Amino acid sequence: MKMPLRFPWLIPALLPLAMVSPALGDDAEATATAVFGGGCFWCVEEAFDKVEGVVATTSGFSGGDVENPTYEQVVAGGTGHAEVVKVEYEPEQVDYATLLHVFWRNIDPFAVDRQFCDRGEAYRSAIFYGSEAERELAESTRDELAERFERDIATEIAAFEAFYPAEEYHQGYYLKNPVRYQYYKAACGRERRLEEVWGAEAGGLSQP
Repeated sequence: MKMPLRFPWLIPALLPLAMVSPALGDDAEATATAVFGGGCFWCVEEAFDKVEGVVATTSGFSGGDVENPTYEQVVAGGTGHAEVVKVEYEPEQVDYATLLHVFWRNIDPFAVDRQFCDRGEAYRSAIFYGSEAERELAESTRDELAERFERDIATEIAAFEAFYPAEEYHQGYYLKNPVRYQYYKAACGRERRLEEVWGAEAGGLSQP
């Protein structure tokens, strides 16, 4: 798997891309990983690439029961997987709580088995935690949002089991195909819905 050209200096530090636990890595002290599902993984990549301290994002699939699924299998339904992004980050620069802050403000937390114009189990929002500390933080922030909005939060919170990278053409799609990507993003109503839910917090780049 090639890294997007925006981070050429990270190529020597690539982690294995299949079945990698968020708690594991080639240099666990230097970087950590988190796995989030927020609908179309192209858009989730773009959101996390803007976060200082994030060094790499990889689109893929988690949460299902089929090994090495293809994109076509996942979006057709039946594999149980969600489109996700594996976020590699430097804990000294950004912590997991901040990543959660960004995650929530880039999804519609009330949508069941969909995000924006994309529908089906593959597009459900999800947090796949790699430790008890991550689970507690994820559940705490979910409960805070439920209280804030006085509504149930549909986002799945589940233990991480496996990550399977999507096909190469999906990686860094928003950079490789900017015109098509922006057309899709606008037509899907993603930014409009995020502003409806989050107002000035949409995107989550302000400090939590």
